[in-house]
This record gives sequence, structure tokens and C-alpha cells, in this order.
Amino acid sequence: MPRLAPLVRFGGLVASDLRDVTDDPAALDSAGWWAVVAGYEGRTVCARFGDVRPDPHPPAARAHRWRGPGAACWTTSLDRAGYVAGVHRIRERIAAGDVYQVNLCRVLTAPLPGPDQDAADVDALAAVLARGNPAPYAGVVRLPAHGVEVATASPELYLRRAGRAVESGPIKGTGRTAADLTAKDRAENVMIVDLVRNDLGRVCTTGSVTVPALCAVEEHPGLVHLVSTVRGELAPGAGWAELIGATFPAGSVTGAPKSSALRIIDELETVPRGPYCGGVGWVDADRGTGELAVGIRTFWIDRAAPRGPALRFGTGAGITWGSDPEREWRETELKASRLLAVASEAEVTSEGTVRP
Repeated sequence: MPRLAPLVRFGGLVASDLRDVTDDPAALDSAGWWAVVAGYEGRTVCARFGDVRPDPHPPAARAHRWRGPGAACWTTSLDRAGYVAGVHRIRERIAAGDVYQVNLCRVLTAPLPGPDQDAADVDALAAVLARGNPAPYAGVVRLPAHGVEVATASPELYLRRAGRAVESGPIKGTGRTAADLTAKDRAENVMIVDLVRNDLGRVCTTGSVTVPALCAVEEHPGLVHLVSTVRGELAPGAGWAELIGATFPAGSVTGAPKSSALRIIDELETVPRGPYCGGVGWVDADRGTGELAVGIRTFWIDRAAPRGPALRFGTGAGITWGSDPEREWRETELKASRLLAVASEAEVTSEGTVRP
């Protein structure tokens, strides 16, 4: 196990001096400043830190320490043929009336290189990501003793809370430019917004859930997304545990109806998602505020991988009846290509592939 001290960076803050770790999200309504990593399969780590201050170090001061895997070393849990077959299976389930939309994902893995692989630091990787792929919900959570080493460049808001006010920002619809976005993308976004409204409605006061923005186009490095905003007011007695319980995993990375989508995902995906598609962020219990991102565009280090420490990254796409299987595969490539290039210190060709 690497001798790396617990550390968290989010929103211009750096946290150290680990005080407490729990798997109970109810602790987020107690006291103190917490980092949160909720894995897609249900494992939640909430870590309270005693020292939280403005981050004095620019990313460049840490980025030079990262040594990423070779660009040709990445393998995928679902290859092109397997992914396309999965899309066909989902369309069959949609035709049968079992589901309307399913987010089909794959996990990419590369061995950590060189003799220093056991000391590879996600904090340095997060600095490389901040330089090469800035994101609104970027951050790092480093808790090696608890099996959590995550660096995220997430563009998607899962939950923001200020007192009783809560907000979610589901993303559905991806293209290289706004001109690439289709009617299918917009229909998919609206479908997931309805799911998020229903999820928040389970823990918000009646009539408080609104959609102030629908299908707004947001530009991010190398691509654009359709993003909507859903807001509500927590009902009396509801806290973080109830809020996460009602909304997790996020609708944008599962599908609709969520229960059916989850079953199909379990049938078709071949490896656990881990932190990918979970939730990652921070909560300030003293101020009653917090911000959790959907764990997409997210890397994590797996120290227990069978062949030695590995770096992992997830990518996926939302599948509907209108999906073209090859186009959905290309969407997963588009979402992954820039981030893999940054982590491998490589470049992306004009076709979207990674070149050493």
C-alpha cells in the first residue's frame, strides 16, 4: 500500500487531517466537512476532515509527478462487437415494453507503469486532468487505506444542496458540436429529466420540484452536452441519507424506468462500475451545503487488481429505440478519447483515437 496521506481537493479547497470515516450518509447532516465517494454498486465512503483551506498550489505544481500508462495499454470490458450486441439486446427489450432507455457502459483498464506503480498518485493525475480537461466538478479523493483513490473531471451535477434547497443537473445528449445533437438526444434528455423529477419528488415537498432549464447546450473540452436543471425543496425530516436513497444511482447513468434499467445493466455489463456512475464530492455539514457530481469522466486506481495496480476509467451511452448501435459505440469513444489521452500523456487524432 502506498504511503500517501489522506487528501481531498474540490472547488478550490484542499482538505487534510482525516478525522473519521463512515459508510452512513446520515453523518453528512451532523457536523464538519466531508468528502463523499458513493460507488455505483452501493459502497459509500464518507470521510470527515479537520483541516480545510483554500488550495495554495496550482495544478502545474503537482502534474509533473504523474506517469500514466501507455496509450496502447488500455483494454475494455466490452469490445466493439460486445457493445454493439448489447445495444441490440436493449433495443429488443425496449420493443418488448420492458424499458424505455438504458445507459450501457464499459470500463477501460490499463496497468500502472514502471517501478513506481505502487506510489502512483491520483492527486497528480487530477492536476493533469485540470490542465488538459478542465471540468466544473473536478476533484480528487485520496484515501488509500480505505480503497478510495479517485480523480474526476465530471461535467455533471448529481446533487447540490443549500439548506433545504436541492438541485440536480442531468446530462443526456452528446456530440462533437451542437450540430451533431439530434432529436433522439433531446427526447432522451426529457425522459431522464422526468425520472429525476420523480426521484426528487419522493423526498421534496409537494409542488416544489421544478425544471428551470431544459436541454441547454453546454460546451466542454472536445464535445458538447444537453444539460437540464431540476430543483426542489427537501421535505421536513429528510436529510442527505434520504436524498441519496431516493435518487441514487443518478437517472442519467441508469435509464427509465430505473428499476428495469438496473436489471438490464446487471445482465449486460461484465464488470462492476465502481466509482464510475456513482457520486463524488463534498458536504459542509456545518453550513448545510454540499455538491456531489455524477462520477463520470472519472479515473480510479485499483490496487487489488489481479495483475497488479491498475488505472480504470468508465464510458457509456444512453440507449433508446432510436439508437444506432455503431453511433452509440462512437459516442463512448468520443467521451473517452480525450481523457485517456490526457492520462496517458498522449494526443487525440482528428478521428478521435488516442495516439502515443
